[in-house]
Amino acid sequence: MPQPATPATPALDVRHRLVDVPEGRIHLVEQGAGPLVLLVHGFPESWYSWRHQLPALAAAGYRAVAIDVRGYGRSSKPAEVEAYRMLAHVADNVAVVRALGEEHATVVGHDWGSTIAVNTALLRPDVFTAVGMLSVPYAPRGGPRPTDAFAMMGGDEEFYVSYFQRPGRAEAEIEADVRGWLAGFYAGLSADTMPKESEGAAGSLFFVPEGGRLRDRFPQGVRPSWLTEADLDVYAGEFERTGMAGALGRYRNVDRDWSDLAAWDGAPIAQPSLFIGGGLDSSTTWMADAIAAFPHTLPGLVTSRVLDGCGHWIQQERPEEVNDMLTDWLEKTQS
Repeated sequence: MPQPATPATPALDVRHRLVDVPEGRIHLVEQGAGPLVLLVHGFPESWYSWRHQLPALAAAGYRAVAIDVRGYGRSSKPAEVEAYRMLAHVADNVAVVRALGEEHATVVGHDWGSTIAVNTALLRPDVFTAVGMLSVPYAPRGGPRPTDAFAMMGGDEEFYVSYFQRPGRAEAEIEADVRGWLAGFYAGLSADTMPKESEGAAGSLFFVPEGGRLRDRFPQGVRPSWLTEADLDVYAGEFERTGMAGALGRYRNVDRDWSDLAAWDGAPIAQPSLFIGGGLDSSTTWMADAIAAFPHTLPGLVTSRVLDGCGHWIQQERPEEVNDMLTDWLEKTQS
C-alpha cells in the first residue's frame, strides 16, 4: 500500500546531558538559551517526541529541555514498581531544574507527560510558574479508586489500563515485536491512519477482548504521515534496549497516586496554563467534562484549543500549529 508523504526529521543542534536526581539520573536534551521550558513526553515515546519543538522554542528565545522520563531511554530504570509513582516524577522534574542551575521553569507535557506536568505544577508552584498540557486535560484528583473505575469500563472487554496492571503481561505482548507494536499503536491514534467509524472507532483500541491482545485491533500496513521510518527506528531502538517495564510502571501506580495526592483532592492549578487537544483524540472526547470544568480547575488558563482533524500525537502531527501556540502562550506568560 502506498504510504503518505512524510515530513523531514529536523536536523537537531542539541546537547545531551545526564543529571543527578534523588533516585538516579535523568537524561535530557537541550537547545537554546533563555527562560527554561521543561518538556515531558508520554507513553510510549521519549525526548524525541519534542524534536519539532526544541528548535522552535530555542529560536523564540527559550532554553528548551526535553527529558527522558524515568524508565525511558537513558534515564534510570528502577526495578520497583512504586518508583514510578507521581511523587517521584515531580521530584525528578524539580531536580532537573536545580541541576540546570535554574530557580524556575515552565513545564509542558504530552499524554502521561501532561499528567506529570500538571501535578508538578500543582505540588511545586514555587518552582513551576506555568504549565502546558497537550492531548490530556487536567482532571483533579477525586472520585473512586482508579482501578475500581477502570474495572467497570468495557463490559466483557478489559480496559487497557487494567490490562497494563499485571507486570509481565503487556511486556510479553510488546517485546515480542517492539517495532511492529509501536507502529500499530502510533497508527491507531493518528488522524490519518486511525480506524474509520465503519471499522470501529479509535476508542475501541483501548479495550482488550478476553484472551486477546491490545495489538489485535491496531491498523495494519499503514504508517502515519508524521512518522518516518527513521523516526520509528529511534523509538523502537530505545525500547528494544530498555524493555517496557519502566514505561508501564506509570500505569501501575494509578492507585498509589490516588492515595499520595489525597491532600490535593479537587485542587485547582492557579498558574498560567495552556491546553491543546486533538479533535479526533479519544483523550479529548472521553475527558470532555474535564475540559468543560477548566474555568474552575484552571483559573489561570490563558489558551485552550482543540485542533480539528488531529489525533493523539499532537506535537508531531501538527508541529507548526503547536509551535505557534506554544510560543504565543509563552510570550504571554513571560510578560
